Amino acid sequence: MPKLSILLLLPLLAQAATIEFALNRMYNFDFNAADREMDRYIAEKPEDPLGYTFRSAAYLFRELDRLAILEGEFFASDKKFLDKKKPAPDLALKLRFRESLDLSRQKAQSLLNSDPNHRNALFALCLDAGLTSDYTALIEKRQLGSLSDARESQAYAVRLLKLDPDYADAYLTTGVTEYLLGSVPFFVRWFLHFDEVQGSKAVAVDRLKLVVKKGKYLGPFAKILLVIVHLREKRPQSAEILLSELSREFPENPLFQKELQKLRPTLKGTK
Repeated sequence: MPKLSILLLLPLLAQAATIEFALNRMYNFDFNAADREMDRYIAEKPEDPLGYTFRSAAYLFRELDRLAILEGEFFASDKKFLDKKKPAPDLALKLRFRESLDLSRQKAQSLLNSDPNHRNALFALCLDAGLTSDYTALIEKRQLGSLSDARESQAYAVRLLKLDPDYADAYLTTGVTEYLLGSVPFFVRWFLHFDEVQGSKAVAVDRLKLVVKKGKYLGPFAKILLVIVHLREKRPQSAEILLSELSREFPENPLFQKELQKLRPTLKGTK
């Protein structure tokens, strides 16, 4: 039987590495396999900045899981999000995260020097800035310090979508920005300038749904963000539907089942 299993795996190992498979492993919390697949992809396509971008994303996802930041309670509570108590980061992983982002930016800028409208290069820079902003806000607990990178991420997303409105994954950045700006008081929003942002929660949800439906890479992550939005907006039934879908799509991920078990008892009185 072990020999048969290895033989069955050989065709898969012979296939070209893909970002999609690496992300599937990441969403299943199989971080070691995600890292291996991204390393394979980078070895095969060393000039593609997205390989380095998504390797950085896998590093960040691993760290957020280790620190229990991915749990719904963290995002559903502003108090927990804004708590200034800093978690203890994995310094070796932080170094790999930063180095991978730097490589992505270098590769992306090289492509843009040849073609200022290179879609994947713009998308890589959009995500690189977003990942940097997330690390700064969620792990280093410097929410204000994360704003410049968040603005940069939004600017790249807007630039990309003006060139190519069908680049669905870029709507994740604009959707998140819409929701965040829509969640702060008007007088705070007055001082926070982001390109092409209305501060509309409804627009945010529509854009995240578009990524779920049409995104090449970020559909599952958009679905996770929609769960968080529904929990924050007191729509637990909508959150349960999406969590159930995520559990079926990524059965190896224990967090989705854990969140479902916490959520379902609260729904008994609402059905």
